[in-house]
Amino acid sequence: MTTPPALLIAGHGTRDEGGAAALHALVRLLAARHPEVPVAGGFFGTPASSLPLDGAIDGLVVRGAPRIVVIPLLTAPTGPVPDGLPTVLERAAERHPGLVLAVGAEPGPHPALLDALERRLDEALGSGARTPADRARTMVLLVGRGSTDPYANAEVARAARLLWEGRGFAGVETAFVSQAAPDVPAGLDRCQALAATAGPGGPGRIVVLPYFLLPGGPVERLHMQAEGWAMAHPGVQVFGATVIGPEPELADVIMERYRAVVAGEPPLGGAPDGGRAAAEDARPAYGAASQSAPLTTGAGER
Repeated sequence: MTTPPALLIAGHGTRDEGGAAALHALVRLLAARHPEVPVAGGFFGTPASSLPLDGAIDGLVVRGAPRIVVIPLLTAPTGPVPDGLPTVLERAAERHPGLVLAVGAEPGPHPALLDALERRLDEALGSGARTPADRARTMVLLVGRGSTDPYANAEVARAARLLWEGRGFAGVETAFVSQAAPDVPAGLDRCQALAATAGPGGPGRIVVLPYFLLPGGPVERLHMQAEGWAMAHPGVQVFGATVIGPEPELADVIMERYRAVVAGEPPLGGAPDGGRAAAEDARPAYGAASQSAPLTTGAGER
């Protein structure tokens, strides 16, 4: 029976120990749910990460993995970073001749992740989110990392629209922690202005919802920015939600992306939820495989 390709979860740059612990938890969850697939994880884009992606790749090779499927743990493409995913994979191919590395699509605004975001909203509101009337008076500010790549920022806007559709919230606006406008205070200003135009019976509170899969420095910054704005606007109710984290929905989406690569499905536009794949320059397979060759497995892949 052929051993299936290994699964490598590639998180984007954090030195935060909480982010590393969450990635460890996600790896453990996937390994427990899919014991037939070797799983590891690490971060790219941050030189001082305690969990570097290079080390995770080397560890899988030591465990005997000749083929690795890389799933970027991103909600949207990152745009340019000093030590981007293609660079890391090129180094790995040079260190390990014959190793096959193929990159799949990031989780993106998959329907399962939108459901997880909705759960985080309800948790932030507590008992105040139970009825349609409660939701109708709630504005949501979906906050992404921010990028110099306009396509990456547009993905946050797309997720906001998908989150708003059919869920009954008064509106879902977007903001970014850095590198893109509006920033968190400006996004909260817009939410407040929209609530004011609705009149006395309109939205009466705002939930700041991080559009991040794992905790880390950017999430802490956005909460600090939101808390500062709330202190300056004591008449507005502002609630802070948590990130999705290592939840079963995220594990399921990652495995869906993994299986698409193994089956040789197109990485761009091939996902059933229409998710945009990660940065196009990260698409080729590195090492011995061609870009279009499926990473076939034996009967052990489920």
